[in-house]
Amino acid sequence: MRWRSFVAVGDSFTEGMDDAYPDGTYRGWADLVATRLAAEAGPDFGYANLAIRGRLFPSVVAEQVPAALAMKPDLISFAAGGNDVLRRTFDPDTLVTRFDDVVRQLRSGGADVILFRFADVMARLPGQRLVAPRVELLNRAVGETAERHGAIMVDLYADDTFLNPMLWSTDRLHLSAAGHRRVAAQVLTALGVGCDEEWLLVPERPAPTPWLAARAADLRWAGQHLAPWIKRRLTGRSSGDTVTAKRPLLGPVSD
Repeated sequence: MRWRSFVAVGDSFTEGMDDAYPDGTYRGWADLVATRLAAEAGPDFGYANLAIRGRLFPSVVAEQVPAALAMKPDLISFAAGGNDVLRRTFDPDTLVTRFDDVVRQLRSGGADVILFRFADVMARLPGQRLVAPRVELLNRAVGETAERHGAIMVDLYADDTFLNPMLWSTDRLHLSAAGHRRVAAQVLTALGVGCDEEWLLVPERPAPTPWLAARAADLRWAGQHLAPWIKRRLTGRSSGDTVTAKRPLLGPVSD
């Protein structure tokens, strides 16, 4: 076991939404990975999860990357840019260039770095024609950057299992508990570490929904999730404005 410490950097994907503990905080794939690595490494294994929901790429780089580097971990996960592709101001050239620079910086200290090609989330969301090409561009850049800098790439986009709606929460944007378990299993597999086989079990797909019921569900989703998201965009607010990192210190893992 060559990793004695792990720091996770990113947005809601890494924070763990929507894999909730009873107290309302989130677990997610990063906590699951850290717990498994700690079981291999022993009680002195250190873990920090700096990810905060709603963070755009520049904020992740400015706020979390320096903190992660200062901790000098053996292993860093970096997943950012997913929120940026949803914005009208998305600048692909700038993001791709900065993505490469950040991964180079993370690798320069000797840490192993985990990168992700994002799963296809747009099949059930509006704006697919606009956003899907952006996701493809970001995923392509991730793959090229991983190869260029010797990072560990976890290719969620290539896993068609993520087309199963049971791996996503009711907001259709964040992973469910089952989705986070599957991501954790893929990360551990990429690291060459075994995991609980149940994490790879896929919930049975729901039966097809009649057209009228499906449209009613779409309307409920729009009122509960899409409208608040649009309101935040119009008012310049973020879902993470009042949120702090759930595991800000590099210390032993605890469930």
